[in-house]
Formats: sequence, structure tokens, C-alpha cells
Amino acid sequence: MIENRKVNPWEWQNAFGFSQAIETKGHTRVLRCSGQTSTDGNGAPLHVGDMTAQIGQAFDNLETVLKAADMTLSNVVRLTVNVTDMDAALASFGPVAERLGAAGIQPAVTLLGVTRLFAPELMVEIEAEAVA
Repeated sequence: MIENRKVNPWEWQNAFGFSQAIETKGHTRVLRCSGQTSTDGNGAPLHVGDMTAQIGQAFDNLETVLKAADMTLSNVVRLTVNVTDMDAALASFGPVAERLGAAGIQPAVTLLGVTRLFAPELMVEIEAEAVA
């Protein structure tokens, strides 16, 4: 049986839906996902200029990858989120916390500001690590 234990010496991170660390025991598989962006099935950017929509699409794409590995968002223990506009990302993070909460997870998360992603229209890229 997989056991994920949140390690949170403080409370402030709970409002954002993430944990300072996750300790996992009893897993048999680890999936390390490449960064998912707001692209269609051919890699063409979607939702240009809309951070909230791009975050939603990146999570949709992440869930597609997880499903292909017989996992769901509930298996995610770590996220790294790269954004080109930190203010827009922070303003759009409410739906992220809701989506993580709906999946029953509070993963370890790192949010990084970057100057550019692989296509200039993209504003967010989400990497994940999942266990089963």
C-alpha cells in the first residue's frame, strides 16, 4: 500500500495547495513526466496570452500522460512549474490549488520564473513526478 506523508513544518503553504515535502513509502513505480505545456496533440501552442487557460491545458496534458501510464493526478507527489509571468501565474494559482485538492493531493511544488519556454507563445510548463 502506498503511503504519502506530507511534511509541513508551517501552515502557510496549505492556502496554495502544496506541501514542503512528501515522503512516499510502499510504491513500486515512479513516473517522471517531461514538462507539459498548453499545446495540442501536434505540439502547437493553445490559449496564447491566457495564463489561466494555459495552466488548465498543461494540467489536461499532464493528466493524459499520467493516464497513458495507468496513473491519475492523485499519484503525483512533486510538481515543478515554470512560468514566464510570475504575477499572472500567482493570480491564476487558485484553480491549481482547487484541482490538486479535488485529486486529493498536496504535492511538493516548486514555482520558477523563466524568461522563455520552447515556444514564445507558451507561458507555463509543468513537470511532475508520480508514484504508484
